[in-house]
Amino acid sequence: METEHADQFLIEQIRKGDQPAWRSLITRYEGRLTAYARLRTASVVDAEDLVQETFIGLANSLTHFDAARSLETYLFSILRYKICDQLRQRRIAAVHAPADNEDWWDQVLPGDTKTPSEIALHAEATGRLEAMLAEMLRQLIVEMRDRRAFDDLQVIELVFYKGMRNLDVGALLEIDQKAVAGIKFRAIQRLHRFLEDHDDAAPEPAVGAEADVTVARIWRQHRLTCLKRGTLGSYLLGVLEEPWHSYTQFHLDVVGCPMCLANLEDMEAEREETATTAADQIFQSSVGFLSRAGGESGSAA
Repeated sequence: METEHADQFLIEQIRKGDQPAWRSLITRYEGRLTAYARLRTASVVDAEDLVQETFIGLANSLTHFDAARSLETYLFSILRYKICDQLRQRRIAAVHAPADNEDWWDQVLPGDTKTPSEIALHAEATGRLEAMLAEMLRQLIVEMRDRRAFDDLQVIELVFYKGMRNLDVGALLEIDQKAVAGIKFRAIQRLHRFLEDHDDAAPEPAVGAEADVTVARIWRQHRLTCLKRGTLGSYLLGVLEEPWHSYTQFHLDVVGCPMCLANLEDMEAEREETATTAADQIFQSSVGFLSRAGGESGSAA
């Protein structure tokens, strides 16, 4: 069953008061939501509390929820709102909040020499630049995937996302350090050309070693190399073909992408629950026959 259809079915059953359906929905999304919250909150307790509040928010809005929309998008929207609300309440600098929900007035701090207008303009320009960088990186990643250049993609992911040095990347992937430097150089050149084509976006950041942290943050926020649920499902079933299988294993085991790992855990739990349910159904439907068979054997004896 496709994700959207499965979600619609669960919503319909939950509206009818089906508690197992509600448990299945929580199992389906809890891991991903918690992983997302952990990257943006101060503690595990905060993340778990916010995820719980997210599901409560869904339960309270089920009457008005349009089942035709993406349930995953809806849940993450609720969670993002609750994370930002918590950050505002605790007066934490807004830079720690998700960029797509960040308001410029949250960046105004006591004693700041900049005016609110200057801060607003800076935040708007930075947001535009980050969005363009994310789109450029996404294009670069898609291009590499389309031409099956997964070796290059692994290098870029370790350098930009993990922030590893060329020497360490070469040792980990067992390739020459110069090859790593060449792949990184070509990617940075692409970034420079992209920024030159959009020179109206200010402020312009440095692209290179100094910008790796910025690129890593954009990479995380936009989940640029996160795998589709169908890809993870095929990997879980052992039917994912090369080179996708090797790259998926690298993305999970080496990169350790928290969102994809949480998604995989969700799918494993969902699969185990489905298997358990099926086993229960088989048992319930066959136990009567087993009893009768035992009785007949006893009579024959």
